[in-house]
Amino acid sequence: MQVGGKRESPDELTQVSDSGEREQSTPLHFEGRRGYIGRFAPSPSGELHFGSLIAALGSYLQARAQQGQWLVRIEDIDPPREIPGAATTILQQLEHYGLHWDGEVLWQSQRHEAYREALSFLQQQGLSYYCTCTRSRIQQIGGYYDGHCRTLNHGSENAALRFVQHHPVLSFADKLHGKLIADEKLAREDFIIHRRDGLFAYNLAVVVDDNFQGVSEIVRGADLIEPTVRQISLYQQFGWTVPDYVHLPLVLNENGAKLSKQNHAPALPQGDPRPVIHAALAFLNQPEIAGWQDLTLSELLSLAVQNWSLQAVGAGSS
Repeated sequence: MQVGGKRESPDELTQVSDSGEREQSTPLHFEGRRGYIGRFAPSPSGELHFGSLIAALGSYLQARAQQGQWLVRIEDIDPPREIPGAATTILQQLEHYGLHWDGEVLWQSQRHEAYREALSFLQQQGLSYYCTCTRSRIQQIGGYYDGHCRTLNHGSENAALRFVQHHPVLSFADKLHGKLIADEKLAREDFIIHRRDGLFAYNLAVVVDDNFQGVSEIVRGADLIEPTVRQISLYQQFGWTVPDYVHLPLVLNENGAKLSKQNHAPALPQGDPRPVIHAALAFLNQPEIAGWQDLTLSELLSLAVQNWSLQAVGAGSS
């Protein structure tokens, strides 16, 4: 299996001491919580659109209203889906819309060593195994993975690495939706943490990085509700503090589908950002800002922070 440019087996992922003895890895470096820390973590699969702006603006306002930090991370761990130049464009779009982040941008493409360390820790705990099952086989048995390879002791050749779900998370608290109940069959699945094509899985990378950055609350779109229980399972197995969650309502197109890069949502306009910010605030059910047309972008966003009400957002169309 390809990991970060070379084939790596479980033994290669385990630390070895000078005496030749395997060492027990400790959980990954944790930056520590420093008050409220939020983040926006787009993938460079295309330019930001209005739906992306809702997630970015919502997370930005939630952080700034609590005098917190707002970080940006580029989730560039899936090269086949990435558009050349999209990451640079995304950062330029955020700046154009006045959403200025704290600190340096974190790039997942530069975090492979941390992900390998996470895989090593899980393997040492007996919490992962190689799986050669195909998507077609899983579809034939109803679409939910049945743990077929858990005791077969496959090697890494042409195999994905799955996380063993000993203690599945069946529900979690969301600040907008209240208690959310997971699809139990999905929550109990042994899910993939390293793909057979050699790429690190989203659920592993996002947990490792949110912990590393000390993220205290994750504000994102409601399309990411489903994988949250899997991510919480990883937090618990690593012994890390689980962040709070807010899943914002989704922007839908005329066909009732989520506005997304995959269905060719138009990129954010390059002109005056204020009308678009005003429309985004209206979508989030925020108080109308009188005379916003006469304000600078900075003034508009400053008032939006002062007026921010998460309760006003509601669960929306999600």
